[in-house]
Amino acid sequence: MQYNGEHLLPGQLGHFLVILSLVCSIVATVAFFKANKLQLTTDKSGWLKLARASFLVETISIFTVFGILYFIVAGHYHEYFFAWNHSSRSLQTRYLLACIWEDQSGSFLLWSIWHCVLGWIIIWKNKTWEAPVLTIINFAQFCIATMLLGIYFFDVKIGSDPFILWRHSMPDLPLFANPDYLKLPKVFEGNDLNTLLQNYWMVIHPPILFLGFASCIIPFGFAYGGLVNKNHDWYKPAIPWASFSAAVLGAGIMMGAAWAYESLSFGGYWAWDPVENASLVPWITLVAGLHTNIIYKGTGYSLRSTYFFYIISFTLVLYSTFLTRSGVLGDTSVHAFTGADMTVQLVLFVLVFFIPIMVLFFKNYKAIPSIQKEESTYSREFWMFIGALVLFLSAIIIIAKTSTPVFNKIFKTNIAPPEDPVFAYNQIQVFVAIIIGMLTAVGQYFKFKNTPAKMFSQKILWPTLLSLVISIAISVWGHISYDKKGIGFLAAIHVAIFASVYATIANAAYIWTALKGKMRSAGASVAHVGFGLVLLGVLISSAKKQVLSWNTTGITVLSKTASEDPAENITLFKGIKTDMGKYHVTYVTDTFNAYERKRFYELEFETKDGKEKFSLYPDVIKNNKGMEGFAANPASKHYWNKDIFVYISSFLGAANNDTTKFDSRILKTGDTSFYSSGFFVVNKANFNPAEFQSKYIPGEKAVFLDVDVVAKNGQKYKANPGIAISKDGLSIRAIPDTVVGQSLIFNFNKVTEKGQLDVGIKETGSLKDLVTLKVYEFPMINVLWIGVIVMIVGFVMSIRKRILQFSKA
Repeated sequence: MQYNGEHLLPGQLGHFLVILSLVCSIVATVAFFKANKLQLTTDKSGWLKLARASFLVETISIFTVFGILYFIVAGHYHEYFFAWNHSSRSLQTRYLLACIWEDQSGSFLLWSIWHCVLGWIIIWKNKTWEAPVLTIINFAQFCIATMLLGIYFFDVKIGSDPFILWRHSMPDLPLFANPDYLKLPKVFEGNDLNTLLQNYWMVIHPPILFLGFASCIIPFGFAYGGLVNKNHDWYKPAIPWASFSAAVLGAGIMMGAAWAYESLSFGGYWAWDPVENASLVPWITLVAGLHTNIIYKGTGYSLRSTYFFYIISFTLVLYSTFLTRSGVLGDTSVHAFTGADMTVQLVLFVLVFFIPIMVLFFKNYKAIPSIQKEESTYSREFWMFIGALVLFLSAIIIIAKTSTPVFNKIFKTNIAPPEDPVFAYNQIQVFVAIIIGMLTAVGQYFKFKNTPAKMFSQKILWPTLLSLVISIAISVWGHISYDKKGIGFLAAIHVAIFASVYATIANAAYIWTALKGKMRSAGASVAHVGFGLVLLGVLISSAKKQVLSWNTTGITVLSKTASEDPAENITLFKGIKTDMGKYHVTYVTDTFNAYERKRFYELEFETKDGKEKFSLYPDVIKNNKGMEGFAANPASKHYWNKDIFVYISSFLGAANNDTTKFDSRILKTGDTSFYSSGFFVVNKANFNPAEFQSKYIPGEKAVFLDVDVVAKNGQKYKANPGIAISKDGLSIRAIPDTVVGQSLIFNFNKVTEKGQLDVGIKETGSLKDLVTLKVYEFPMINVLWIGVIVMIVGFVMSIRKRILQFSKA
């Protein structure tokens, strides 16, 4: 059959380039491997030329593949399943990039692009270690390219082809019997981008996160080079690269936290979600490796540990890839990929790196330089190693808990998740925070190899006392009284607050007392200050997070579930000012933004003393991809010391098919009449009232009634229905009025021959616009975000210092 409107060339070219990149990556792997083995410059040069040429073709292929894929998505060529399944014509242009990494193949492609960029930086800046590091990068590129093939080897499918035609992907669908299937409405429009990903953070967070993941291969590559070449001088150039990886991966993780805070409705920025954990654990072990690397540079200790931490960090990146993409976390994480089953390939991806490198590591273990003499307990390296060990233990605990679905699948067990998963992690990690915070505070005050006890005590005394005073002030006057998990956990929170303040103050003091304010050398201290602020922000914002939306109306449309408590959600009727703790809140209106495809709710907050008034605009967007209902996007009011955070937990719009009829009442001024929930009084009639001039046309004569409505609960309302008589007196039109809070519509029908008033009243469900919302207050959450920025700045300062030192050397 000849299909109309298809564009086949882009897909054919894209698939060819994927295969070309795979071939070039394996050629480059072999060539770089051979170049690394050869000692003679002439022989080595030939292999390096071949390797670089292959890597260049591979790089051009990968970038072109990405460009073609974006062209297909942006052009809405829905004959390709990738374009149809991940985009739509109504999707905003700014989210088109996010369509690419919504899919597994697209995110693999992003990862591959970063490998190319990093590889060329190594070739440009570090030719000594180019061959071994690029051997590893290109072998990883080969493995990733197999994920994009989408071909069958006998009955086994290898990878997922992003350029496959939809009719080839699902040939049995009846719609492909139509040669003009591309014009069918559902095909023409597209299946859209997942609603949760329609956020600006999802355009910038994945590229940064994948740069962090990709960069972890560089320290791994250095470790590989050291083992195969039996040359351990790699530790010097590895420090800035490990710092870069830690900075970028940390930034990527916290961008994900910012996305969760702004887009998800669990009320926070971190939920110990399995995919969050899978990205955090490699960062933890990488930071541990960075510190043992610095130990070795300063003292000659801990090189074996450095090898291990860099090896395990990249391995954990690969393992997190397995967790995220195999579907094993599909029921336990909002972040996990589902769809193409590449479980076998993903397992092999982990093992093909982990097993050979560990064989090399243990084979060369005894040959790795090591000092047998025990470190002094008054030395910097001793406490840095203890800190690295604590970080590693923390990582083991997190990844073990996260891997429960994997254990269940392998061993056919049914280990249930904890009733409170967040506390299951927090009850352990709070003690990790205490230890790491304390070590971060005192670590730099020790010198390498040995430190006189008296000198250490003198330098650390004032930062300790100041930290103690500040932390006590925070605990007491900050009203840190989180006792939901018992007095023991509350005590641990107070100690952790001291540890975080201690880390911040002691490192800030170190810059001025020990470094004499020399900021060029203060990168580590600045990063530690940022880390202390991160801990402090997490502790205060979590321990003092409070619900503001306690249900004061007694009205609820929610049922109690594990994630929602009706008592913590307040229901507002449109136009009705409602008491909510510190505030009066009014649901003013809602509007549908056709471009954003979201319904925005205007909520007006006013403090009870009347000194402050502001509006927030949370929104809801209709779920897609087989999910029912709506996804809520929160809104926040930012202060220097807190955030007011609100999201819609339920809403009810007006009915569109109201069939209720008006009930006519014949009344005169002063009469009282009843309705189901109260009564109303017609006070008087006003002729051509100036306050309602906008409701009638110049030249018309208007009569408006002044009506008081009194509900059963004593609440009073005003209504002013009217009639307008044309200039010639031949036509009369009604001007109805509504009392939203009572779901009433008043109509002034006419004046009877006896001079009485014919008033129509209708009680209708069409006015019951209501919204249920949850409101939190996050005290001092900005301390967390500031801490992240300061920590990354510290990493950048350290990277710059190490690069300058390395260049001079």
